Amino acid sequence: MDSWRSASSPWGVQPRPFTYAAHFLGIVSVVFVFVWTIYFRGGINFNSANTNHIFNVHPSLMLLGLVFLASEAILAYKTLPGSKMFRKVVHLSLHFTALALGIVGIIAAFKYHNLNSIDNLYSLHSWLGLVTIILFGVQWLIGFVTFFFPGLALSSRAAVLPWHVFFGLFIYGLTLATTELGFLEKLTFLQQGGTITRFSAEAMFVNVLGLIVVLLGASVVFAAVIPVPQASGDDYTPIE
Repeated sequence: MDSWRSASSPWGVQPRPFTYAAHFLGIVSVVFVFVWTIYFRGGINFNSANTNHIFNVHPSLMLLGLVFLASEAILAYKTLPGSKMFRKVVHLSLHFTALALGIVGIIAAFKYHNLNSIDNLYSLHSWLGLVTIILFGVQWLIGFVTFFFPGLALSSRAAVLPWHVFFGLFIYGLTLATTELGFLEKLTFLQQGGTITRFSAEAMFVNVLGLIVVLLGASVVFAAVIPVPQASGDDYTPIE
């Protein structure tokens, strides 16, 4: 998905409407999740005496990392100026940062559950979340070893690349599905506990956030898979 370049772009890339939409929706989703966790849910603090503030670390970091930064990492080859190596480093670095934030976010969820004597890993959201973070880590490690250091032979990288792209988008899709399940699960708990009503401002706000994440995912996937015309004689390949 990263092997096209346009001669009309001085950066070696040709930004398309879907990339602009993805950047915009990604920023909006991050703003929304922090408004939710800080304004509606009271704040974010991993070491707070209020365990609800500890839990708020979970959705904030998961969306910031595995949704927003992962989206930017997928788009890096098509939206950034600079050399192939520079884009590759940015792609790997963003994904690594996303992975690190995701791990901290999961730890926060476990900490919240343990402090409140809540069972761990009983819901579909938690199952998919665990599978996603494991696959995300494996995908990053394979990509690092294959395409960066020590790096396989060019023919081997060419053979691995389609699978790397496929599994990358598959894991990204799992991330989005897990995120939506997380929104639904949290709202359900809040509504069942009488904290909010079904048609409260917070419930509607989170529903809108869920729609934004869906649109973000669609924009990222379209931007990633739609080819940009390659100039004659252009030798750009992301596997070198």
